[in-house]
Amino acid sequence: MLLLALGAARSGMCAAEPEPFTATYAVEWHGITAGYSTLELKQTGPQTYTYSSHIRARGLFRIAFPDVMTQVSNLRIAEAGVQPLKYHEDDGSDDKKQDVTLDFDWDAHRVHGVNGTRPVDKPIEPGTQDPFSVQIALMRDLAAGHPPTSFLLFDKDEAKEYQYTRERTETLETPLGRLDTVVYRSDRPGSDRVTRLWLAQSLGFLPVQAERRRGHIGGGARAASRGGD
Repeated sequence: MLLLALGAARSGMCAAEPEPFTATYAVEWHGITAGYSTLELKQTGPQTYTYSSHIRARGLFRIAFPDVMTQVSNLRIAEAGVQPLKYHEDDGSDDKKQDVTLDFDWDAHRVHGVNGTRPVDKPIEPGTQDPFSVQIALMRDLAAGHPPTSFLLFDKDEAKEYQYTRERTETLETPLGRLDTVVYRSDRPGSDRVTRLWLAQSLGFLPVQAERRRGHIGGGARAASRGGD
C-alpha cells in the first residue's frame, strides 16, 4: 500500500483564487519508501495555472521505474469553474505507448490529442476535467462549501463519470503536527479501482494523504514538505 503525508506548509487555498504551492511526498509501498513525488501549482497568468506531479523512484524500485514519471495539467479558473486546457502524462520511458497528450478546445467543446499512438478527437461536456485538474476542482468546491458528488473526467480517450463520496473525518499525525482531515472516496461503476484522499481544511483542502487500491493491490503516497512560491 502506498500513502501520502505532508510536511512544511504555508496558508491554504481560497475558493476564488488558488494559492500556488509546492509539496514533496514520500511514496510508500508495504511500509517501504519507494520514492518521492513533487506536487506543484504555479500561476502562469491572471486566470491560468500549471499543476504538475513528478515522481522519482529510489533504491531498488529504480530498477523497475528508472525514469521520472510526470503529469502536467495546464488549466484556467474562470466563472465557469476549473477548465483544463492541456494535459500531458509521461511514464518516463522511451516507449511512448503509455503517454497521453490532450488539448481541450472549449470554444468547439472538443478534446484533441493522442493516447499512446492512437489519435483522440471527442466532444466534451461543460465541467469535464482531466485526470489532474479534477484535484483542483475538488479542492475549490470544498473550500466554497459545495461538496461535489461526481465529476466527469476525460481519461485517456473517453469521458468517464467518477463518484465522490465523503466517508469520514480523521485526524492525522504529520510533520506539521496533528491535522484534521475529511476523507473522500473516488470510484466509478464497473471499476475495481478506488482512490481515497485525506484533505486538510486548514490547508485549503490540500490532500495530505492518499491511497489507491485496485482489487487487492493498493497504492498511494505520503507528503513530506510544502512551501509557497
